[in-house]
Amino acid sequence: MKLFVFWFALASAILVFSLASADTVEHTFTVQNKAITRLCNERVIVTVNGLYPGPTLEVREGDAVIIHVVNKSPYNITIHWHGIFQLFSAWADGPEYVTQCGIRPQHSYTYKFNVIQQEGTVWWHAHASVLRATVHGAFIIHPRSGKLPFPKPYKHVPIILGDWYDGNVVDIYEHVLAAGDVRVSDAFTINGLPGDLFNCSKQQTYKLKLRQGKTYLLRMINAAFNNNLFFKIANHKFTVVALDASYIEHYVTDVITIAPGQTADVLLKADQPIGNYYMAATPYVVGQPSPLFDNTTTRGLVVYEGYKSSLRDSKPIMPLLPPFNATAIANAFFTNITSMVGAPHWVPVPLEVDERMLITISINLERCPKNGTCLGLFNQKFSASMNNESFTLPVGKGYSMLEASFYNVSGVYTTDFPDYPTQTFDFTSPKNALDLTRVFTTTKTTKVKKLKFNSTVEVVFQNTAILNVQSHPMHLHGFSFHILAQGFGNYAAARDSVKFNLVNPQIRNTIAVPAGGWAVIRFQANNPGMWFVHCHVDDHQLWGLNMAFEVESGPTDSTSLPPPPADLPKC
Repeated sequence: MKLFVFWFALASAILVFSLASADTVEHTFTVQNKAITRLCNERVIVTVNGLYPGPTLEVREGDAVIIHVVNKSPYNITIHWHGIFQLFSAWADGPEYVTQCGIRPQHSYTYKFNVIQQEGTVWWHAHASVLRATVHGAFIIHPRSGKLPFPKPYKHVPIILGDWYDGNVVDIYEHVLAAGDVRVSDAFTINGLPGDLFNCSKQQTYKLKLRQGKTYLLRMINAAFNNNLFFKIANHKFTVVALDASYIEHYVTDVITIAPGQTADVLLKADQPIGNYYMAATPYVVGQPSPLFDNTTTRGLVVYEGYKSSLRDSKPIMPLLPPFNATAIANAFFTNITSMVGAPHWVPVPLEVDERMLITISINLERCPKNGTCLGLFNQKFSASMNNESFTLPVGKGYSMLEASFYNVSGVYTTDFPDYPTQTFDFTSPKNALDLTRVFTTTKTTKVKKLKFNSTVEVVFQNTAILNVQSHPMHLHGFSFHILAQGFGNYAAARDSVKFNLVNPQIRNTIAVPAGGWAVIRFQANNPGMWFVHCHVDDHQLWGLNMAFEVESGPTDSTSLPPPPADLPKC
């Protein structure tokens, strides 16, 4: 406890200094439809300022951020600032019906928040309906001092890995949800471009120009809806220096594994002969047959300055990519990295635990409505759950969950999310995959777990084999957490707690829980608000793989959630 008090006092002092020397960064996001052509077809998508991906935001740690969102699209919109702590500014977090209601068409809203006690690469994206498919962009936080814990790079380059749906993504997912079906993407993308392996796409291939001998900082983001991705550049190695805006001990590798929602800061040295090389991304998937996931490859070009193509050597070098089910490669990346102790904004692991939870993560079925037509397994609808609770947003309740909490309004959500699963069984045994006593979820609920301010929370995420084993990227709003351990099979406290890294574990905001396995996280609930916890695979999120932590205000005005902005969008 004494150690925590020291770090809390230090963080408070840093906060005061940061705000005293802060700048204000102000932008306008005009959300609007735009027609673009991909995969031979013209499609109308929702964009910010007509850009896909959207604009890159750059701030310094300590800055105040003001974003005016003007909604000229036909859909309700909210923006989530993924990875931003929103310390004492939970109203600006953005998930629709959780911290606010949607910004209606032809309406506007201004987000205001401070970026404090963090630096590195995070991102922003829509958090209403499925609009984040095309409404997203990089959010770069530079150190206020200008000093980095690695050699200064020649250039910073956002690399956003995404996916493309060949149609109106809102219409596609309305059908998917109504029918309880699965719809895979038609292509992966690098900075919005599918690359030359797809029809009509040779001129839609991202190109990165390098100067030989220089080092570049790739600010990588996985904005894809549903897939972990492998990323490689032919004949080049990477030095990973940060994950989810948290510095790590430098990690050298030739392949990046990145889950939906995660970010990575990666140094790339242009140390190869002047030439033409491919960068490429391909999915990492376990537990699904190929028709149920996008098994394509997106690629871009890495071209050295001074390279002149000829008929003899014009074909770029292609990297050897891992197979889609290369769990050993993915697991090595996810588990061999440690945090950089003492780096800027590093926080030690809290050692005293107040709340312990074990949360099972399952893909389920929901019974098809009477006289309905459902296209999921056994002609039912796909669903998903945490501790057998399948979450639904409080649509039509008149308040967001955070408003209901602040004003003490009942009937919007309940505070009885279970700490442990209602049934204990061999969670990861394939024998239980089609056990019909466990496959079906019951009614949809809106349940949260209430936490005392400053309490320390330890959560075991336990994947199950119900229907199939999958890796689930679990994202926690409002906090970063320490990843104490992860493994395969069923978590057993007596056996696995001795594996906890309490010295230099990774600090992240999104954890790829291993397929058929578990992960243990720990965080300090020092930020009052309503904080969404969800799978960053959008299919699973839409099916109900979510919950929320309601963190109470602290004992003083400075540790309490302020009232909502007067212009907060109404339901």
